[in-house]
Amino acid sequence: MTSQRVFAGLAAVSVMGLVVAGGVLCCQELRDAARMDKANLAAEQVKAAVGVRGIAANDGSAALWQSLVKLRTRASLMMIVAHPDDEDGGMLTYEARGKGAHVAMLTLTRGEGGQNLMSADFDDALGLVRTQELLAAGRYMGIDQMWGTEVDFGFSKTKEEALENWGHDRVLYDAVRAVRLYRPLVVTAVFVGGITDGHGQHQVSGEMAQEVFDAAGDPKMFPDQIAAGLMPWSPLKVYAREPFFSVTSKGMYDYATGKYAPARFYNYVTKVWTTETPKANVTVPEGEYSPVLGMTYLQFARMGLGLQKSQNGGMGIPAAGRFDVAYHRYASRVTTGEEEKSFFDGVDVSLVGMSSLAPGETTFLKQDLAKIDGLVEQAAGVYKIAAPEKTAPFLRDGLKATDELIAKVEASGLTDREKYDLLHELRVKRVQFNDAIVQALGLSLRAQVAGKADGGPFTRFGDGSDTFVTAVPGQSFGVQIRVANGSKVPVTLKDAGLASNAGATFEDAGAKAAGKAVVSGEAYDDSFQVKLPEDAKVTRPPFTRPGIEQSYYDVADPALRNASLPLPALTAWVTLDYDGVEVKLGQEVQTLHRVTGQGTVYEPLVVAPAISVAMSPSAGVVPLTEKTLMVSAKVKSNVKGAATGAVKLELPKGWTASPEKAEFSLAKDGDSMDVPFVVTPGKMAEKAYTMTAVASFGGKDYREGYKTVGYAGLLPASLYRPATYRARGTDVKVAPGLTVGYLPGTGDEVQASLENLGVHATTLTMNDVAAGKLSGYDVVVLGVRAYAAHPGLAAANGQLLQYAKNGGVVIVQYNLGNFDYGPYSYSLGEAEKVVDEKAPVKLVVPDSPVLSWPNKITERDFDGWVEERGHGFMGTWDAQYVAPLETHDPGQDPQKGGLLVAKTGKGAYVYVALALYRELPEGVPGAYRLFANLLSLGKNGAAN
Repeated sequence: MTSQRVFAGLAAVSVMGLVVAGGVLCCQELRDAARMDKANLAAEQVKAAVGVRGIAANDGSAALWQSLVKLRTRASLMMIVAHPDDEDGGMLTYEARGKGAHVAMLTLTRGEGGQNLMSADFDDALGLVRTQELLAAGRYMGIDQMWGTEVDFGFSKTKEEALENWGHDRVLYDAVRAVRLYRPLVVTAVFVGGITDGHGQHQVSGEMAQEVFDAAGDPKMFPDQIAAGLMPWSPLKVYAREPFFSVTSKGMYDYATGKYAPARFYNYVTKVWTTETPKANVTVPEGEYSPVLGMTYLQFARMGLGLQKSQNGGMGIPAAGRFDVAYHRYASRVTTGEEEKSFFDGVDVSLVGMSSLAPGETTFLKQDLAKIDGLVEQAAGVYKIAAPEKTAPFLRDGLKATDELIAKVEASGLTDREKYDLLHELRVKRVQFNDAIVQALGLSLRAQVAGKADGGPFTRFGDGSDTFVTAVPGQSFGVQIRVANGSKVPVTLKDAGLASNAGATFEDAGAKAAGKAVVSGEAYDDSFQVKLPEDAKVTRPPFTRPGIEQSYYDVADPALRNASLPLPALTAWVTLDYDGVEVKLGQEVQTLHRVTGQGTVYEPLVVAPAISVAMSPSAGVVPLTEKTLMVSAKVKSNVKGAATGAVKLELPKGWTASPEKAEFSLAKDGDSMDVPFVVTPGKMAEKAYTMTAVASFGGKDYREGYKTVGYAGLLPASLYRPATYRARGTDVKVAPGLTVGYLPGTGDEVQASLENLGVHATTLTMNDVAAGKLSGYDVVVLGVRAYAAHPGLAAANGQLLQYAKNGGVVIVQYNLGNFDYGPYSYSLGEAEKVVDEKAPVKLVVPDSPVLSWPNKITERDFDGWVEERGHGFMGTWDAQYVAPLETHDPGQDPQKGGLLVAKTGKGAYVYVALALYRELPEGVPGAYRLFANLLSLGKNGAAN
């Protein structure tokens, strides 16, 4: 028997009602929840597994014990931080895994302005990478996650600069919404909101953690959130970690500026200044050993932190031993002492403590909650690591009692606010009971795109043939699911199906699930035929911005504000009956492909357009003297089969392209090709021009493309961009006939940007450098942090210096760490940075060859820079170097170490910390003019 059901555009929070009720939402609460919380950020519904390979501590008996601890407490906590890797992972892991608290973290930004040691992804692309990294780290910490709409626009030295870019109310709005969704009893922060936090964005996160304490409970604050279905919520306590830098006789140290200031601390709740250092009220023993995890909580958290590889994997894993972290209490609505044993002193966090949410007649609440608590206690009493199923009968009764209490509360005469608060905590408990039964019985669900039927003799479900990774609108394909029972306790299938946020429909191609028994050692297999509509929604981030000039994201759907990533394209759900109670499992439908060096890779299915088209690079300059320029449109196919079509360019008035239209032919899914065009500009001026690539296929036009960001071992994400090229007419010249070798560093687009100057750079390898095969080049350029990217480069450095002595020009872009590889000594020192992209730049040596030819550099060439002036400025250097520029942030000492030039033998050596790797891909004219001078140095008669 087949069944046809449509689960179009619905989130996991409403899916459960659909699966159970056969396609009809079961109650008003689910409709409201779906409307305001499509991403299930409130954690009131069962969550679908994201991947296949999890963490051992999150499954089986180890996970069950942690669930039993959670089921006996209503403790809940939210931490607010500014960036990925700001978190106090040891504390979060201790509270979530050790004490059973319901824990979430709100991260205001996605770290877009950080560095990247793993790939060439920067800005919004890096934000997606760091989002995935923090989500991976969070699976170790055992926490839920939310995100702000703010963008990390680069290192900010003051809170005022951060708030000027973001807007105070925007940040507070995000914090208030997160608190109203998750409803934590306690709010915490890593930062205090002052200069000891260093980074201005850190300071903002500390301020917001305190301001939200009162703001989230004020119904007059952001009333649109109330109108959307949220209710005010007042956390009971708020804490922040003790300041990172202690107060000394010199005052407070501000690492953002490297200076001391008088000791002053502000309490954003009480609005009181004090000169006293915040004292410790709670000390968290992060170094405590967990027999369940087999290591300390801090060690386990650091394993997750190590997954944030773009930032060099954070800190190492410390040896076991005491490691205490102190927190100061900034406000409390409950009475408690100065010295507290935990964040929850003075708060009744027992299950019976839920009754405090309805201060009226609560006899039935206390009785039922005490009964539920007693059942969890019995389950814990019979727990055995080798026989987890012994807990199942008590968990079953606890789940049944929770369902009954939810029904009583819904039907009671309690106020709407009391019902809202109680039902939130009870639904969280119901999810915890659900998960505990799954762990006790060893239940599992696997959902995967169907591979080829003739995949070979070893093709079996779970180790099948490769599948496609990307589905396209209009496509039909199969999905296989397997439900397994690892215990000796029988369960019965009630329903199985799929839910789609892409608008897909499906038919059950196997036997009807209802009534099928799933017993020990056996599994239930089913298959579904899926059809994506022609207008299927692609899997794209719900947050966008028009350009990097905007320091925050726009979110079209308010219900997806604070969500981590796009909602999954396709999710499998099953409902099981275990002795009268419903248990649910979900998994995002997986794809499978084998990658050399990685083995079998499982990734969630995504929906993407049939054709992706992009201009690469997306911005640059056009020299005013340029008669023609070469541009390229990259076309990629996701079509399952051959795809033929055409590409054309939409050009400014008076411009022409040859050919007018170019054909493309791609043989299979995943194939791509570059389609070149020779563009003849009209009369050029020093202004911006835009070209747009349009690809035609199957009767449709495509004007945007996406790139998959990330690196091996990290779940990918898709960044969508219009297929445009932003060109600026620029008076820029470069020495003719230059030959350039480029050794890539940790990732940048500088090499590609050279094409704007008519310079084609040859990619060098470490073998080329080590063997000294450099004599054929006028210039050798080292990419960003090349010495970090190539451990062998330091040993081969002599070849670079000899090449320069023989007459070549070596240009080294910024590096960090113990770096001293020039022909004469220099030192990074504190590796200063100038983060204000508008900081004035002074021409200290205006007649320096690098500022004189072939382009005369003036202060105007530093207008329109983005994000920062530079990173990794030299601190000291030998007198053989000339430092022709000076710049600095407000309050910072003058910085001359952003550009150093030295003659060595017949050639020259250049160190440039100015952020060319950010400016050139954005088409900043002055950056091109300056870089053209550096490239031309070897042919500059004045320099020689």
